[in-house]
Amino acid sequence: MHSKTLKQLSTMLHAKDISATELTRHYLARAQASELNAFLHIDAELSLAQAAAADARLAVGSSGPLTGIPIAHKDIFVTEGWRSTAGSKMLANYVSPFNATVVDKFAAAGMVTLGKLNCDEFAMGSSNQNSAFGAVKNPWDLQAVPGGSSGGSAAAIAARLAPAATATDTGGSIRQPAAFCGVTGIKPTYGRVSRFGMIAFASSLDQGGPMAQTAEDCAMLLNEMVGFDERDSTSLTAAQGNLREDFTRELATPLAGLRIGVPKEYFGDGLAADVEAAVRAALAQFVKLGASLVDISLPKTAQSIPVYYIIAPAEASSNLSRFDGVRYGHRASAYKDLADMYKKTRAEGFGAEVQRRIMVGTYVLCHGYYDAYYLKAQKIRRLIAEDFQAVLGHSCDVIMGPVAPTVAWDLGEKTDDPVAAYLADIFTLSTSLAGLPGLSVPCGFGQGEKNASRPVGLQIIGNYFAEAKLLGIAHQYQLATDWHARAPAGV
Repeated sequence: MHSKTLKQLSTMLHAKDISATELTRHYLARAQASELNAFLHIDAELSLAQAAAADARLAVGSSGPLTGIPIAHKDIFVTEGWRSTAGSKMLANYVSPFNATVVDKFAAAGMVTLGKLNCDEFAMGSSNQNSAFGAVKNPWDLQAVPGGSSGGSAAAIAARLAPAATATDTGGSIRQPAAFCGVTGIKPTYGRVSRFGMIAFASSLDQGGPMAQTAEDCAMLLNEMVGFDERDSTSLTAAQGNLREDFTRELATPLAGLRIGVPKEYFGDGLAADVEAAVRAALAQFVKLGASLVDISLPKTAQSIPVYYIIAPAEASSNLSRFDGVRYGHRASAYKDLADMYKKTRAEGFGAEVQRRIMVGTYVLCHGYYDAYYLKAQKIRRLIAEDFQAVLGHSCDVIMGPVAPTVAWDLGEKTDDPVAAYLADIFTLSTSLAGLPGLSVPCGFGQGEKNASRPVGLQIIGNYFAEAKLLGIAHQYQLATDWHARAPAGV
């Protein structure tokens, strides 16, 4: 049952081969028995009530393709009835009085919430080891990280604890964990998915997206996620192209004539041999399917790391200033005065990585440093975006390369060297800075340094609003390969 795709589950539900309640009980049992630490909060009573409502819709024929299908939400999306912690002690017991727009959209589609998924604290991290509630384990190798910040989402899909999950991507946090766990995930064009109710990290970068087994699954989920939201000031309007559309429309499009840009900067020093071999094999498969490879250059790729780690912490410093112990969230139990309460509350409530980024962000926004760091980073950000526009639609139709330089590393391996973890984002950051859509699709396995088989992800990058094209390309690849269908031992 849990190996079925969303389309297969939808067919079964509408044919009355299984009920939403039975399906929900099946996944709840798997999630509750798991030792991956992927889930932070499960409430079977709430889930089964939603499943009963979905069954009622199915019975009278007022259902859609996703009605009755369970979904788990990254704990960065606030959800009425479930705890919404952002993986932080600061919000350990917070229960939101409202739903995020994304949660509401899936509820309107009749999906059933299974629970909330673990993540790096306030989505800050590349390994899911920064969660205040413990690290998530990679189901392919329990000694490996699942990637981050959406590690709980990726691990839950890989271990078949849920058939669908929400995730967020600020600098690669959908694509990198999807690659590390061997699942499919897509970051849409910035502004396509509402950020309302999504606990903010970096407002000009954060973007929600889906994770699932296949590109077709992600297309079905994205159908419900996109659209203008007047409650989100960063939401793209319909006039800007943010229209509800059928993201499955290009799934049957053949790849003959497709021009794939292969950036030389993505295949240089630092790329592990096992990752390169898997990605090169995937590119060769695309050639067999009728595509052609074009050598291109994205010369500002290396600058994306310092630019991102100036802009994102600066925005985090501003966004996280609201967590001061006054209105909601953690408050220190003992303090002398208001200033002391602020200090102790934030010192106790925020983890080391969040504190590090707040400090960096505050520094670069200080008078005397703003022009030298933040303003200059924003100017280079524009140049990074121009690199993509110089090739997309001209030299090539899409860009492909590795998601990360290596397979997943061991738990604890980079804990004492945060810069090493930052460098692992080299191939995903520039796409986020440019606001472009990017997709990760399983394309093989590498051995890493520990000689343990760990998944490799292929990144597919397109121009703005090209999500349907990316999903169609990935779907054609998945029809010709079976990497996406493989599951960890014991699943």
